[in-house]
Amino acid sequence: MALSDVDVRKQIKHMMAFIEQEANEKAEEIDAKAEEEFNIEKGRLVQTQRLKIMEYYEKKEKQIEQQKKIQMSTIRNQARLKVLRARDNLISELLDDAKLRLSRIVADPKAYQGLLDKLVLQALLRLLEPVMVVRCRPQDFLLVEAAVQKAIPQYIMASQKLVEVQIDQKEHLGVNAAGGVEVYSSNKRIKVSSTLESRLDLSAQEKMPEIRTALFGANANRKFFI
Repeated sequence: MALSDVDVRKQIKHMMAFIEQEANEKAEEIDAKAEEEFNIEKGRLVQTQRLKIMEYYEKKEKQIEQQKKIQMSTIRNQARLKVLRARDNLISELLDDAKLRLSRIVADPKAYQGLLDKLVLQALLRLLEPVMVVRCRPQDFLLVEAAVQKAIPQYIMASQKLVEVQIDQKEHLGVNAAGGVEVYSSNKRIKVSSTLESRLDLSAQEKMPEIRTALFGANANRKFFI
């Protein structure tokens, strides 16, 4: 039985509606799949960027912490250097004060003569040369001459050796020197310094640990006491 035109159009319309329905369902399926993949990819990208941002700020935090440690170390070192400079300045002031006190001894002829007697004899006994030259300040010439005359017999008795002692007439210690003497071998190659400055410096070096302890207390970091 042949289909009428009306029936054919109905069938075609029905087929078109079916195809359109299939197409819509397929499009919705594709759209849903695309949305799911988009969300997955978006989540992956967001997580990746989040991790990168976290790594960046962790790195920055470590850098800041390191810079902070360096700055703190620098500040501590600067403070320590300031303390050490202040301590050194205080010790220098004490030594300067000691030198002023030496000038008071020199100003007393009797006390200074007794000191020169000891300094000259000690220098001669340290040098132990057959011929020795004593050098002093110009203003001390007579005092040193007396000290040499007194020291020679004491030297001979102590060393069991004869000795010739000359006072240098050409070269002298500085006029502004604190005092004392320098004793040379005859060729001037060997010298023993018994000036007041050198004796003070030597004494200060020997007593420096005690001086520092007296001024600043015991050093907690010090392990050896020699």
